[in-house]
Amino acid sequence: MCGRYAITLPPKAMRELFGYLDEPDFPARYNIAPSQPVPVIIREGGPRRFLLVRWGLVPSWAKEMPQSILINARAETIAEKPSFRGAFRHRRALMPADGFYEWKAEGRGPKQPYFIRRRDGAPFAMAALWEHWMDPHGSELDTCAVVTTEANATLTPIHHRMPVILHEKDWNLWLDPAATEKELLALLRPVPDDLLEAIPVSTRINRAANDDPSLIERSEPEQVAIPEKPLRRKSADTGQLGLF
Repeated sequence: MCGRYAITLPPKAMRELFGYLDEPDFPARYNIAPSQPVPVIIREGGPRRFLLVRWGLVPSWAKEMPQSILINARAETIAEKPSFRGAFRHRRALMPADGFYEWKAEGRGPKQPYFIRRRDGAPFAMAALWEHWMDPHGSELDTCAVVTTEANATLTPIHHRMPVILHEKDWNLWLDPAATEKELLALLRPVPDDLLEAIPVSTRINRAANDDPSLIERSEPEQVAIPEKPLRRKSADTGQLGLF
């Protein structure tokens, strides 16, 4: 799954890379967590648009806010699951990122977080779905979910799932309202094994309130010392029964 990620691309550079006309102003983020606002790029019958949405998809048909947050959509069932099939057919998006985080259990200490990024350091686009939802009182909310697939060889030692990272040549097809289901499903595959690298980072990433450049810097895993069991002394046999 994908539960945290970073996007630090300046607004002008993002607009030039993804080709939308809007001119939004947003800060660099190093520790984006579910339910927070995130930038996505969409297309609705015209040029590409920038949209700020909540990470955690709410289906358009939902009568109330779901208790569980749908932050990921599995590629294998995306065309059939009621929560995602409508958005998959009509409301697909690009989700810009510099990298994402995954955690691996190592020894008896806390899980070790890794920052997964392109080896060349370039930003990329994760495949996403978005929805427009209105609650019973008329309040409106735009939301999204990241599409995930099975992990490639680079990610498998850390986690069995990964976000779908779309090649730039496939961005137009993913956003194309006329794209067929067969064409779209063909895009939902792991990236080549040599595209990404996994960098161990500080466990400070575990706290969503932490959001600064040091979070994506290499930090070697902490060695957790396992205390030795104290030797148990054998008491001398006095031939008498002790009370204590």
